Order: sequence, then C-alpha cells, then structure tokens
Amino acid sequence: MRNLRIIDKIKNSLYPIITFLIILIIWQLVVEGFNVPQYILPSPIDIVGVFFTDYESLYLHTVITLNEALLGFILSIIIALIMGIMMDFIPIFKKCFYPIMLVTQTIPTITIAPLLIIWFGFGTLPKVLMVTLTCFFPILINFVDGMENLDIDYLNLFKTMNASKLNTFIHLKFPMSMDKLFSGLKISSTYAVMAATVAEWLGGSQGLGVYMVRSKSAYALDKVFASTLIVVVSSLIFVGIIQVIKKIVLRHKN
Repeated sequence: MRNLRIIDKIKNSLYPIITFLIILIIWQLVVEGFNVPQYILPSPIDIVGVFFTDYESLYLHTVITLNEALLGFILSIIIALIMGIMMDFIPIFKKCFYPIMLVTQTIPTITIAPLLIIWFGFGTLPKVLMVTLTCFFPILINFVDGMENLDIDYLNLFKTMNASKLNTFIHLKFPMSMDKLFSGLKISSTYAVMAATVAEWLGGSQGLGVYMVRSKSAYALDKVFASTLIVVVSSLIFVGIIQVIKKIVLRHKN
C-alpha cells in the first residue's frame, strides 16, 4: 500500500515537470524561429549560460541576499512567538495591537522599503528589517489562531486539574498550535528571499536585487531571468527545509 502511494506521488510530480519542459522547448523554438533579440526575450539556453559565464558575481550576490533573508526570517519567528505568547497571556495586549497589525498588512511592501533605507542607510539592516516585517505576520496570525482554536474539552480538562496559565500554555496550547505555526512558517518562508530582493532593488550596493537592477539597465535580460530563477529556487529550498523540520517535530502525530 505504501509503495503504491509513493508511485502515485512520483506520477503526480511528473505532470508539472513534463509540462514545464514542454514550455521551455516551445520558448526556445519561438525565440530561435522568430529571431527574437536577447534584450527582448532571452532563450532558456541563454539564461542557463549566465550561470557559467557570470558564476562568481551571481554567487556573491546570492550569498548576501540569502544571509539577509535568513536573518530576517529568524528574527520574524522570534518576534512572532514573543508577541503571540504576550497576546495569549495578556488579553488587553491583543485587543490593543492585533487590529493595528491587521491594518499595517494593507500597506504595500514597496512603500516601506524606501523608508527603511532612509532611516537605516543602504547596508544590511534595512533589508533584514524588510524581511522581518514581511514574514512575521503570517507566523503570528497562524500561531495565535492555533492557540485559540483548541478543543474546548482539552481546556476544560486542564481547568479541572487547576493547571496554571503557564502550564496550560506549555503542555497544551503550544504543542497543539504547532501544526498551525508551521503553516505560517511555510507561508512566510516563500516571502523571505523575495522581500530581501525587493529591498535591494530599491536601494543597496550588493545582493540579487542590485544585480537585477544593473542587468535591467544594461538590457541584459538573460541575467535578470537567471537571478529571478535563483530567487525562486531559494524560496523553494526555504519551504522544503521548513517541511522537513515540521515532519521531524510533528512525527509523533503521524
């Protein structure tokens, strides 16, 4: 039975892979057949070639962006957990700040980055803060939702045992909210690299965002596509890491 499930998963994963390969082939044929200039639409072969011809520059910019994304993501987790715990232990804190946080999420990310650059300069800090601001809310809202939507019978059981609020949190609310928490982490992990790149795009001297801006200005769209591909792959790796950690932490539920 388990082998059949594995085979089904492999078959299902082949469909998007084959479709993607067909799209790449059509793309290559269209560019070559219609002699589309590279500054308008580079071919997949041109894009792959960038990884060989400009490997060193791409590597240096990628490392910087990934460092910013990782630092910001870790900071967003810490802030979200602290705020979620405070909202659970201090109800007035949630009433005061939760609606404000909801409103702040309607502010376009692209309008925040220039302000951070003006306030904190063109270094690493504004990029890390940008990632943190982008990532922390999905983690927070899922964490809080996980603690609030517990089976009432579990809560009543802890009340009949005269469990303190701290013990209830440690032994019930936090463990039971882990599934929701990881859902928030997966969502936020898709934003981390993108947020760092956007911040670099709007102001900076290093990183994939800066690399994209310089390539765009030089009409080197093959480099723009190559750096975009790195952002996509990096985001998928972030999601994969979170998924692996989730399986390890929640294996007792399987």
